[in-house]
Amino acid sequence: MAVKISILGAGSGIFSLNMIRDLCLTENLQDSAICFMDIDEKRLDASYTLCMRLAKQMGIRLNISKTTSREEALTGADFVANTILIGGYRGWKEGWSIAKKWGYRMGGSMHIMHDEAFWINFYQLRMIEDVQLDIKRICPNAWYLLVSNPVMAATTYLRRKYPEMKMVGLCHGTGMIRTMAKTMGLDIGKVSCEIPGINHFVWMNEFYYEGKNAFPLLDKWLEEHGEEYFANCEYSDGMGPKPMDLYRRYGVMPIGDTANPGGGAWGYPYHSDREVEESWKEDPDTWFNKYFDMSADRVKEIEQAAYDEAKDVLALAGKEHSGEPMIPLIESLACGVERNIVVNVLNDHGYVPGFPLDFEVEVPAFCGRHGIQPVVMNPLPRAILAHAYHDRIAPVEMELAAFDAHDKNLLVDLVMMDPRSKSLEQAEGLVNEILGLPYHSEMKEWYGGK
Repeated sequence: MAVKISILGAGSGIFSLNMIRDLCLTENLQDSAICFMDIDEKRLDASYTLCMRLAKQMGIRLNISKTTSREEALTGADFVANTILIGGYRGWKEGWSIAKKWGYRMGGSMHIMHDEAFWINFYQLRMIEDVQLDIKRICPNAWYLLVSNPVMAATTYLRRKYPEMKMVGLCHGTGMIRTMAKTMGLDIGKVSCEIPGINHFVWMNEFYYEGKNAFPLLDKWLEEHGEEYFANCEYSDGMGPKPMDLYRRYGVMPIGDTANPGGGAWGYPYHSDREVEESWKEDPDTWFNKYFDMSADRVKEIEQAAYDEAKDVLALAGKEHSGEPMIPLIESLACGVERNIVVNVLNDHGYVPGFPLDFEVEVPAFCGRHGIQPVVMNPLPRAILAHAYHDRIAPVEMELAAFDAHDKNLLVDLVMMDPRSKSLEQAEGLVNEILGLPYHSEMKEWYGGK
């Protein structure tokens, strides 16, 4: 089926290349129009050129265009994928260096020493809402696929404020189950599971292999291979000492970013100081540095390969589906190919029991031409719900309250919720220094900073 898919932030290259590869492997969408949009012309040109070469090498019919105009990209769009990151990685690193000076470190909340820090989320939330308003004005029937963080906060915010719009958040964190199955020597085709929760805080509470309860298999693997695996795995591994200790404690398995630095390095006791982190084989700083380096190297590789005719683009992109949910979801909605896809939606029908009905949850959904129908999950343990309210839901509610009210005092309250905050003076000091950076003048004005 011919549809128009607009990719905002297409200059990142990584998401664009994954989506083009997946489109090339999706016959139902091969007559589609793909519009790349980015304000960075150099990176936009590189992504566009490389993806054009990939489609040509694969012999696929794709009508790919590029533009620096969001209005042009949205005109006539059926699907809008937002992958934009305002300011790049510089904003993370400079803010983190200031936060460290004020006594904060990795392993605290998601709103300071993390990629969803309050000074990042401010610009992201504004941009994400601006895109929603543009969709409402230009292409009101389009699906808005939110890939950019903060998925949890933005999905909650937009679905409350614009319930009439077709918007869904997407994340690939639950894909860790494939790695977990491989590590345990299981055939992923015979695995079924439930992994409910909220974005970056999801837990496998149902686990089956060949139709039988597979938690005993996980217990057996842990008993027979755990110590050897812990000795040889990398730091902050998804099946390392910390995640497996959380599994032992709560009886449900943290998946994806739930227990790694990508989810805020929760839980805090494993990160009280560097010596404690070492004992649990955790190293959030190194994890994020590797993430930065890997992303930068990939972007550089894409930029260099785009104009090098000797490069085998297919070898660079790969020949298999990326595992990202965007194109499978588009195919389901546009072409009626029914499948289950993990989505981020409002919990308005109690899809995850115990969570607020007007807050984001991450659940599998039955997707097809009928739309997106989330599945009601089995409940998580009450202890997990307690941690979710304390560490995830309450801070996001405070952040959105501060953002909505333009209230600097509420922003300080958000910082006070971080376990590293020991005094009001410390929290105010961090907020004031961040707002005092010259390139944060808009944020300072928004929050009424003096």
